Amino acid sequence: MSNVPQHISKQFDNELEEIRSDVLNMGRLAEQQFADALRALIEFNVPLAEAVLENEFKLNACEVSIDEACVTLLARRQPAASDLRLIMAVIKTITDLERIGDEAQKIAKMAINLAEKSGPKSYYIGINAMGNFVRHMVHDALNAFAQVDSQEALVTAGKEPESDEQYGAVLRQLVTYMMEDPRSITSAIDAIWVARALERIADHARNICEYIIYFVEGKDVRHISIEQMEEEVKKQ
Repeated sequence: MSNVPQHISKQFDNELEEIRSDVLNMGRLAEQQFADALRALIEFNVPLAEAVLENEFKLNACEVSIDEACVTLLARRQPAASDLRLIMAVIKTITDLERIGDEAQKIAKMAINLAEKSGPKSYYIGINAMGNFVRHMVHDALNAFAQVDSQEALVTAGKEPESDEQYGAVLRQLVTYMMEDPRSITSAIDAIWVARALERIADHARNICEYIIYFVEGKDVRHISIEQMEEEVKKQ
């Protein structure tokens, strides 16, 4: 990609590209784990939820492998400027991808619990909508990483407040169910934990977008508002 620096050493370019490729493969795995966990929840699909739990180790292994590759590259090449930003962005990104996998694992566990309790499907209407919204955020964040596109990263990060609004709406819905029927309290609490996991996944997707902006633009946009982030990206 045009935003990825090229070097006199072809071997250095190959090493950087291999790391980027490994991150994208890890991202696809995290995205699939999340999608499968959400589907298992909505469809009461216990075998699929169990498969998510069984595959969690793959994301952990990816994080360790990529992290070791980055440390080796730092030691051997001693990169500076944009190369160093890329490696730092990768190290941070794989941490968030692993945490997306952790949240998917939590959703899978809740899917098993809720399937056993057979709670009303009305519990999951808001959760399904929020889940699909967050899933698209993760996909767009990974696409921005693949394309090295700070503008797409900015747009995707800008969607995170909407996930917070959806989270609040889901909570209100579930609290209403609990007030109307105390027998629903246990299942509704499990559903609340699912909504919380989705909200955290949206946070991780935004984090990944912030790392992309840091790499491409050389600007640290963590812990600021979307409006401030837009202003930072506009600056030359």
